[in-house]
Amino acid sequence: MKPKQLHKTRTFFALATLFVTTYATNKAFAEEKPDPMLQAMQAELQREQALLVLPGMQRPYFMEYRLDEQTSYEAIANYGALTREETSHQRVVRVTVRIGSYAADSSSSRGDGSVQLAPLNSNDANDPAALRYALWTATDEAYKNALRAYSVKQAALKGFQSAPTADDFSPAKPVTLIEPLVSLSLDRDTWKHVIIEASGLYATVPSAAHVQFSSANVRGLAVNRYLVNTEGTAVRHGYTGYNATISVGGQALDGMQLARANGTTAVLSKDLESPAAFHQRTLDNLKSLEELRNAPLVAPDDYHGPVLFSGDAAVDTLARLFTPNIEADRPDVGTTARTQGAYSSSLHTPVLSALLNVKDDPLLTTFQGQRLLGAYTVDDEGVLAQPVDLILSGKLLNFDLGREPIKDFPTSNGHGRAAPGQPAHSHAGVLLFQSNQPLSADAMNQRLIALAKQQGRDVYAVETLGGELNPRLLYLVHADGTRQLVRGADFDELDTRSIRSGILAAGSDAYIANNLGAIPQTTIAPSLLFADIEVKRATDQQQKLPYYAPPAITPKESR
Repeated sequence: MKPKQLHKTRTFFALATLFVTTYATNKAFAEEKPDPMLQAMQAELQREQALLVLPGMQRPYFMEYRLDEQTSYEAIANYGALTREETSHQRVVRVTVRIGSYAADSSSSRGDGSVQLAPLNSNDANDPAALRYALWTATDEAYKNALRAYSVKQAALKGFQSAPTADDFSPAKPVTLIEPLVSLSLDRDTWKHVIIEASGLYATVPSAAHVQFSSANVRGLAVNRYLVNTEGTAVRHGYTGYNATISVGGQALDGMQLARANGTTAVLSKDLESPAAFHQRTLDNLKSLEELRNAPLVAPDDYHGPVLFSGDAAVDTLARLFTPNIEADRPDVGTTARTQGAYSSSLHTPVLSALLNVKDDPLLTTFQGQRLLGAYTVDDEGVLAQPVDLILSGKLLNFDLGREPIKDFPTSNGHGRAAPGQPAHSHAGVLLFQSNQPLSADAMNQRLIALAKQQGRDVYAVETLGGELNPRLLYLVHADGTRQLVRGADFDELDTRSIRSGILAAGSDAYIANNLGAIPQTTIAPSLLFADIEVKRATDQQQKLPYYAPPAITPKESR
């Protein structure tokens, strides 16, 4: 079977499985007590659809109600003591009203509609009447906003010579999907003990006097989302996510700020790493912090040459440089661009190394036995999720799309996603980067060493990156294969050109990064060997060291 046929077959069976699952779920739901909140939303939408029109004004052609119910828990510990514990539960409704037609309506790139907090009784009981009242007031505001926006937009369009390159909104087939409600499930007492103990471990190591901050936290999130619209869609689905992190930091003798921060993230709390593993993670961070403190500065002369990125570092690089550019955002009014971002005119041209293929598959729920946070069955605009082949041998074939079309892409592919209370935009789900010529970890390292011998100099390997894609753990790699930790480096010219034409090899390994952000996402990528990255010494101003030693530490056992 040809690859294209295989992909079509796989997609058909995935969607068929989803249909069967949806039918079974809906049948089971129908046999239970109906959801009063969903019923209230449907009833109010029908009422508004019949009544919502001001004299002499246009009637909305599309309306959508979304209710996000979010429950979160967070506990923070510093220096071996609990400093904050907080539980939050709220409901937010977002009402979208569109005036005009699918071809040209009142929408804007800033998002449309109206947002209100939805009612919660003191015992968290449902109150459909209060919800309908909140929807009524939000709908009235959204309709008036849409009328004003439509008038302004139509006037603005008259000032441009070129017609829009795509419609403003795409129709979608109605979807009915009722999934079970989700809830937080975290052993809070156990995890409070874990983070308290972890944040106090600094006091047990010989370098305790050099640790200037030590903080650990655990967080859990459960979101149930209700969605109804005038096309007939009725959806209730949800997700959970959990993470626990440890962060320690201090200064080198020259005043340079140093930190080690990482953690464990999972879809279910039972999949977080064990307390023993988190304990060991903390000790490893403290050890590497001390190693950083004693590490030499990177050479003062700028380096241009090979750098091996671990899977961890590769994921951060691709998430920053690649992912936002394939999330199709509608261009500004009056422009002829296909989309916003660096790939607006790159369709069918290379944007990544020819070694790489990329797929966004939100129907992929697990990978190598690990649950994926970015997976979902229906997006936040009521469109069934679809796997999308984005890159084939480096060439851009597709974009992630919601229901706002762009030039040459008139319909959604199920990637319209939203943070609670926010408008939906095109957003990645589960991004899978794979090499068509994968090398083992040993082969990647040997390739790097061979380059060092060939060029007659030391080269570099990076294990982890910071928020600005600057190295946190950077190693000087000698021609004999030995490594030396260095600090104080910045990467320069690490940009979209680097990932397009600067990758020499890609690994067979797969680093899985679950991101519990405002919109959950998963990125899976291999290690990457770049041909030419500039490594230079950072020029940040160094702060003075503390004028005197920290207070004496009394071991907990003797307190």
